[in-house]
Amino acid sequence: MHVRDLPLPGPILEHYESGGIETLYPPQVAAVEAGVTEGERLVAAIPTASGKTFIAELAMLTADGPALYIVPLRALAREKYETFAELPGVSVGISTGDFDATDEDLVEEDIVVATAEKVDSAIRNGASWVESLACVVVDEVHLLGSEGRGPTLEVTLATLQRRAPGLQIVALSATVDNPEDIADWLDAELVETTWRPVSLRTGVYADGDVTFDDDSTLGVDADAAGPDGEDETEATAALVADAVANGGQCLAFVRSRREAESLADRLAREELTGASPADCDALAEEVRELGATETCSRLAGTVESGVAFHHAGVRSEHRALVESAFRERRLKVICATPTLAAGVNVPARRVVVRDLKRYTGERMAWLPVLEVHQMCGRAGRPHLDPYGEAVLVSGTDGGPDADELWDRYVTAGPEAVQSKLAARDALRTHVLSVVASGFADSRAGVVDLLDATFFAHQSPDVDRARLVDSVVAELAEMEMLDAGGGTGDGADGTDRLAATELGGVVSRQYVTPETGARLVAGVETAAAMDAANVTELTALEVVCDTPDMQGTYLGNRERAAMYRFASTHAAEFTTGLNDADDFEEWLCAVKLARIFADWTAGESVETIVDRYRIGPGDLEARLERVEWLLGAADAVAAVVDADLPVFREVRDRI
Repeated sequence: MHVRDLPLPGPILEHYESGGIETLYPPQVAAVEAGVTEGERLVAAIPTASGKTFIAELAMLTADGPALYIVPLRALAREKYETFAELPGVSVGISTGDFDATDEDLVEEDIVVATAEKVDSAIRNGASWVESLACVVVDEVHLLGSEGRGPTLEVTLATLQRRAPGLQIVALSATVDNPEDIADWLDAELVETTWRPVSLRTGVYADGDVTFDDDSTLGVDADAAGPDGEDETEATAALVADAVANGGQCLAFVRSRREAESLADRLAREELTGASPADCDALAEEVRELGATETCSRLAGTVESGVAFHHAGVRSEHRALVESAFRERRLKVICATPTLAAGVNVPARRVVVRDLKRYTGERMAWLPVLEVHQMCGRAGRPHLDPYGEAVLVSGTDGGPDADELWDRYVTAGPEAVQSKLAARDALRTHVLSVVASGFADSRAGVVDLLDATFFAHQSPDVDRARLVDSVVAELAEMEMLDAGGGTGDGADGTDRLAATELGGVVSRQYVTPETGARLVAGVETAAAMDAANVTELTALEVVCDTPDMQGTYLGNRERAAMYRFASTHAAEFTTGLNDADDFEEWLCAVKLARIFADWTAGESVETIVDRYRIGPGDLEARLERVEWLLGAADAVAAVVDADLPVFREVRDRI
């Protein structure tokens, strides 16, 4: 099928043809035949680089009204926004900012790119642009099975479907075990294929050789791989160097930030061929111009050799620079944690996965098969690579052996996507939101929404009415719902539900009910304190000691110092040193409060990062989070009639 055969405006056709897109890939043809340009719903479960974005564009460009493109990550939102903004005659907006903003100007856009959380918050806050949507595209829809993002994505889709039954939904996914479940739930056609434009062979390294699933082999320099050919890091270095020497780029995945930086340092000493010294020097200078932390200096040092590291502790601007430089082939290698595989477009000739286990907080656990397949799927760039290769590294010293890796990841299929909405905290959050947003005003209305979720589709025998009753009771006890006093059918009004003023504020501020309750307790305690003791630290401790604040850690050497700090400032805190339910967790909150107090006092990023051993990317993310939570605390203070301007004042200083 040719691009010219598609029902698209002339300028759009010319745009695609000028970019070298003249004929469609087989999965794209299948999508067209399934009606993607005619308003039909579709689930496309196809490999990375097989044309999912083009399928999405076909749906959005032919929709009878505005379109929404939902992504899991803000970095991916920016990338897709820039891609869609190149379409001639198409206006594109992006929404990833404040959760309590409605972004009403988006109503004028043809395409809006947003995270699922931002769409959910827009619905809660009554954004008018949501009401006019004709098409919704969901990228990485397999994240329905994610404990963090899954319930939000699921309820958002269920709500959108209930609000607009004729809405076109196009869901894009990596290859998963049960795409037909997702398609059945969405009442959509399924396009499922393993076709790729660039062939991919996957193999396992052991004893100096890689054996691939197409029965081919690759020898690795035994000297580079260590005396016994079994050292995983040296084998990885040899595999990376081989890919670069043959004109390719390479992604190397490891389990942790420290390992990513360590491997990048090791590879920087390899004197990789093919990296332009002038390009590398210029790129290293760009890195230095964006910051002067120790992490930044290390990154600049490896970039000088054509190697970068990428993880959440690196500033977002640095991560974006590394991704862009890799796509432009200015960098030869990225050493990364698995998060890089979650959607951002950074394909390479070869992918090497050194670590197949990671620490969960309690033990070392195998990576999910789907996650490993996503990493491997980054191998092979259309129009640039003749093939793609993915190599899993086995080793000794307790590491997985080759046969185990082969059975677990090479020949095994990915896991099925399972709803995580049944988790109690997720149910409380979303039951409150559908009532507070006015979408449901009774238990029956909430059950009706739950009936439209993936959870209900997968668990039809669950008594959802009883589940809703128990969750409503919990929210009523938290004084966030007025439960009406009964469980009837609503004829006598006993089934009515309404959000209290507190519940409405908690929902609109996009904090969980648990955080809302914690904020109420903290605000009320602060209001009862001697006014002279209510300081910036008071406000910061209240918001840092909530479930929605991403925690930090305490090193052994700083624990005693943080305890002394907490003792010195005990009068300013709402929690006594002997009253914390989890003292270690509370002390971590105190550490965060101290970090933010240093920030408002004018300390530099470099000083804070060095003083508290926190990554610059972590500081960046937590500053954004504490600003949001301070705003929520200020709103809660108004509801409980507490005169505490300190929350607003600290937010302004942040």
